Amino acid sequence: MAGQDHIEQPRLEKLQRLLDRGINPYPHKFHRTHANAEAAEHYAELAASETNTTPTEIKLAGRVTAMRFMGKMAFFDIRDGSGKMQLLLRRDTLGDEKYEILRDIDLGDFLGARGFLFKTRSGEITLEAVEYTILAKALLPLPEKWHGLVDVEKRYRQRYLDLISNEEIKNLFVTRSRIISCIRNFMHSRGFIEVETPVLQPMYGGALARPFITHHHALDQDLYPRIALELYLKRLIIGGFDKVFEIGRVFRNEGISTRHNPEFTMMESYEAYADYNDVMEMTENLVSSVAKEVLGTTRVSFAGDVIDFAPPWKRLPLRRSLIDKCNLDFMDYPDAGSLRSRMEQMGMQVDPLKDRGRLIDELLSTYVEPDLKQPTFLTDYPIEMSPLAKRHRDNPALVERFEAFVCSMEIANSFSELNDPREQRERFVRQREMHAAEVERAVAAGELPEIEMIDDDFLTAMEHGMPPAGGLGMGIDRLIMLLTDKQSIREVILFPQLKTR
Repeated sequence: MAGQDHIEQPRLEKLQRLLDRGINPYPHKFHRTHANAEAAEHYAELAASETNTTPTEIKLAGRVTAMRFMGKMAFFDIRDGSGKMQLLLRRDTLGDEKYEILRDIDLGDFLGARGFLFKTRSGEITLEAVEYTILAKALLPLPEKWHGLVDVEKRYRQRYLDLISNEEIKNLFVTRSRIISCIRNFMHSRGFIEVETPVLQPMYGGALARPFITHHHALDQDLYPRIALELYLKRLIIGGFDKVFEIGRVFRNEGISTRHNPEFTMMESYEAYADYNDVMEMTENLVSSVAKEVLGTTRVSFAGDVIDFAPPWKRLPLRRSLIDKCNLDFMDYPDAGSLRSRMEQMGMQVDPLKDRGRLIDELLSTYVEPDLKQPTFLTDYPIEMSPLAKRHRDNPALVERFEAFVCSMEIANSFSELNDPREQRERFVRQREMHAAEVERAVAAGELPEIEMIDDDFLTAMEHGMPPAGGLGMGIDRLIMLLTDKQSIREVILFPQLKTR
C-alpha cells in the first residue's frame, strides 16, 4: 500500500482478514444507550433499588485500551469521553467465529458492545456482551504500554495521542472549558452582551504589536488577522450598546515563549459610563469568582507559590514602584534621551530607537514585574505608553490605566477609555512621528511596524460621540495557566504553534 510504509504490517493483515470475512471495520454509526460513566451510575441505581431489580440491556462504545484473554473468555477495557468500562466477552455466548475474530482486534481500535451490567468478584462494574461491533480499526499503535507520552514536543504536535494516553491532560482542557464558561456567566450576570467582531480587518490596531498579513483575492485587498478586539468593540459602545464583551482569538506576529503564542485567546469588555476603578473591581471579582467556582477556593498553587485571588488586590502606582525598586522617578526624565542616559548609567543596554514609553516598559519588566507574585494592579502609566487611554484626572502626564500581574505575569490591561476624537487623532499622529525611524526601518525590511495605526474609520465613529467607558483586555490562556499550575502557555492551548518539521 503506497505511502503507508509507516503503518504496522500486522495491523494491515488483521484489517484484511476482517474485510475477507465480510466485516466492515468502519461502519457509519453505532447507537449507544449510555456513556460509560452513565452506565456505571445506572448500575448503582439498580443495585440500590428495592423494586426494580431486572437488569437492563444497554449498548456501550469506546476505544480498546486493554485486552486479557483467559481461555474461553476475554476481558477488554473500553474508554469513551466519560471514562472506562470493562467488557466480558465469552466464547459460549458469542460463538466460536465471533470469539476468534476478537484476535484481530488491537489496542486503539473502537468497539461497540451490547449486553448486561454486573459486578465481578473484585467489585468492578462490567458489561457482559452478547454482541459486539468493530467501529474503527486503528492502523497505528497507541503510545507504548499506555504509560502516556513523555516527549514534550510530540505531545504538542500529536495532541490527540496526548489526550488518549494522559487522562490528566484531558481533564486540564475540560477545566479550561469550565473556566471560559464561568467567565461568560460572570459577564452575563453583570449585564454584558457577548458579541462577535471581525477577525480579518483592513487596519490593525488596539495594541502595539506586529500583525500577520493576508490577501483577499475577490476584494484585491490586504487584510490583517486582528491583534486586539478593542476598536470594533468601541464602535459598539458608540452605537448604543452600554456593556459588551467578546472572547476570541487574536494573532500577533511576535516571538514564541512559555508565555507567548502567535495566536491566543483574549476576553475584552467595554462598559459605558465606567472608568478603570470600576474595571479593577470587576476584574478582581471575576477572577476570584471563577477560581472559587471551578476549583472551590481562591487560593491556588502556581510554581510552588500559594496565590490568593480573593479581593481586594493590591493597587500600586507604576511611578512609586520604580522609585522603590530602582530609585528612578520617570517624571524627572521628560524625554527619551535623558531617560536613556540614566538607564545606561544604571548599567542597562538600551535600544537607541526606543521611545520614552518603551524605555519605561523596559524598566518595569526588569525591576518591578519579577516581584509581583500576589495579584497586583499596577496603575497610572505615562501617556506615551497608552495612546488609547484617557489622561489621569490628577496628572495630565499620566493616563488612567492598570495592568494586572500575578506571578510576574501580566494577565489583564485596562483603561479609562479616551473618548475625545481630536486628542485621539493627535495621539496617533504623534506616535507615528515618534516612531518614524522605526517605521522606516520596518518598511525597508518589508515588515509591518509595531505601532498604533491611524484608523480613520474608528476616528470617524468617535466623532459621532463616544460616552466615557472602562475597557478591559484579559489573557485567557495565562489565566488558565495560573488556575491549573502550568508554567508554559503551550500546556493550556490544545494545538500550540510549532515550527514545521
